[in-house]
Amino acid sequence: MGWFRPVEAVPGDEARPRVASVRRTADGKPAGAGVLLDVDAVLTCAHVVNDALGRAVFETRPPGLGELFVEVKGARKTERYPARVAHWIPPRRSDGTPVRNGDGEWLGDLAVLRIDAPLVGLPAPDRRAAMVPGQKVRAWHGSGRGATFADLRVAALDGPVAYLDGKGTGMAVGPGYSGGPLWCEEDEAVVGLVAAHFMPPCDPGGAALPHSPQHMIRRSWAIPWQRIEAELRPLGVLAEKDGEPDDPDDPAFGMLVTAIGNALPSPYSLGDAARQLALACGVGQGSPVSPPSIEEFAAFLLHDRRAVAAFTELLRPRDPRAADRVLVAGRLSEIPLLLSPREHRRLHQLLRTVDRSVLERFPEVVREATKRVAALADGASLDVLLDTLEKLPGDGHSDDGEVRVPALLRVVEYVAALCPAPRQAELRLWSDSVAGRLGIPGAALRERRSDAQDWLRMLRGTARRKRVLVQLGRAGQGRHRLRIWCDEGTGPRQVSVDSDVSYTGSQAARELLRVLESLTPSDRDGGRPLVEVLVDRADLNLPVDEWAAQVPGEVVPGVLGVEFPLVVHCPELLRRHERFLPDWRERWKHLDSGETLVVTDPSQDPHQIYYELMGRLDTVRVSIDVPPRPRDAIVQICLAVGIPVVVWDRGRDTPSHVTKHMADVATRELPDGVRVYRANARGTRAPEFPGRPVLAWADADRTVPRLHLSEPQESA
Repeated sequence: MGWFRPVEAVPGDEARPRVASVRRTADGKPAGAGVLLDVDAVLTCAHVVNDALGRAVFETRPPGLGELFVEVKGARKTERYPARVAHWIPPRRSDGTPVRNGDGEWLGDLAVLRIDAPLVGLPAPDRRAAMVPGQKVRAWHGSGRGATFADLRVAALDGPVAYLDGKGTGMAVGPGYSGGPLWCEEDEAVVGLVAAHFMPPCDPGGAALPHSPQHMIRRSWAIPWQRIEAELRPLGVLAEKDGEPDDPDDPAFGMLVTAIGNALPSPYSLGDAARQLALACGVGQGSPVSPPSIEEFAAFLLHDRRAVAAFTELLRPRDPRAADRVLVAGRLSEIPLLLSPREHRRLHQLLRTVDRSVLERFPEVVREATKRVAALADGASLDVLLDTLEKLPGDGHSDDGEVRVPALLRVVEYVAALCPAPRQAELRLWSDSVAGRLGIPGAALRERRSDAQDWLRMLRGTARRKRVLVQLGRAGQGRHRLRIWCDEGTGPRQVSVDSDVSYTGSQAARELLRVLESLTPSDRDGGRPLVEVLVDRADLNLPVDEWAAQVPGEVVPGVLGVEFPLVVHCPELLRRHERFLPDWRERWKHLDSGETLVVTDPSQDPHQIYYELMGRLDTVRVSIDVPPRPRDAIVQICLAVGIPVVVWDRGRDTPSHVTKHMADVATRELPDGVRVYRANARGTRAPEFPGRPVLAWADADRTVPRLHLSEPQESA
């Protein structure tokens, strides 16, 4: 063991491993257990999180910004910390479909929770090892009480599942054990997580049947640690060197040794810096008399991902040039992260105080603030976005020789611009502190701050149209399930209650009109919000715009597409090939100046459209005027490669009056132009407007909620 050591177990504490307790938000009782994964992260089962938040147990949608509480036994006492989901791997069947009640086993079912815990006070995570048949293991209830331990044996491994048999005496695994660590005393390691247990059989009324020797007794199943590693490593959750020796060939090592030797020339200064660094990184210290060697000091900087930042935080006030040299050396390695532990924790504390309506716009802010750096995957959690931003380079706008403003600081400036004065000042002070530690000139950061203010003024000067988003799912012949969101400029908020209720087209129109009438009027287009219908690719031609409320005795028919600009959006196709997402955002940026492609040749191979669009990256709009069979294939190709606006006629007649008429309408005005066309098509001018227009509209500046898609989950 070297000078920099893992935090030891609490003296006299034999309750290993450190079992976390995941608490229900409704009543504070344990929903299940968890295990420390890192100094600020807890691993548990996704179904435990669902239970804690009062959701359906096998809900697959990420909880978003939903907050829960986790209790962890620290050095002195058990503390309760707020937590949110950083990584989500939902429970799923082997074919990727959602788990149903009655299923005995499933895959996935993991959640990494980010907790707001201090660096000092919590012990280091326990050692982890692979699960093997025959191991004797111990599990604890989510309450964390020592008396709740249940002794089990790994009876068999079956791929991603392990079967456990319990002793005939003592505690039995039951409700509240899920998500808890399985501790192997012989290996002194966590070897998996409890997932579920098999209950004795019941009669049709739910009462337990009389005991029979043929009944299964005390059998549970678990997720082996090797399976957990396979699920988490692609997410970048587990440390890249977890369980492996440091790499002596890291290109930064030699330069760090030189930089440390120059900055800390005496044993006293080296030892003093080492003690401060260990405290800042939350690790144990070696000899209070002898310092570590310079080589060991450098190795620690390349072992702990936040150590370089923490070291420069100590160096900057006393020796700015030495801090710069350490930062330059650290950039040669892929290991160091941007923020020190203190900076990282403070940022998460500040974001917890930011209004939820601002945090819901975080993906939009990231897209705007990082246009010149990189495009990030849509749908990621707040923590995943923050972790990714730490690894992105600067924006390249500083003068030659100056340190560039990192992407994360740029995003924080844009978030701050959306916040009221107190929160804005706190976030800006945080940015100033990090920029100062990195040696970034104040003028460079002020320029990014000015960019954020310009963006905010642009938003305020451009009225953001209110919109209602509705996801349609088929529920039998002529019936549909609805999920509805309203977006009044601050991001989607769900206004429907998820249920198994289905609607006819007329009933769905009535439900949508009820929601639309609840929105406050706006000054734009007579107060008409945009209706954005979220569909799978099989339903792109669903005539939602023609659905009428048809309330008996009502004065007006209430046809959706006549009263409101109604567009379709297919997230399934847009995200089918994520390599086209940057093209989509770039095309949308040039919506007012981009080109239009008109497709009229029915004999053209649809794949030729793909080749043409790849050579025309300035195309923002495609009008399609061919018969239905080639038309539908071309529509899907256009949407999949990121064309934001596609127009076609749902009817079968060609040439289409729709595409000819809409050619004279500006691209940005198409939603309103199509609405007027639909109104004319149903009135006295119907012979002049014979078409049935469909407008696919994918706004890259507006957020779309995470959806249930008909295809398997990405984690399948």
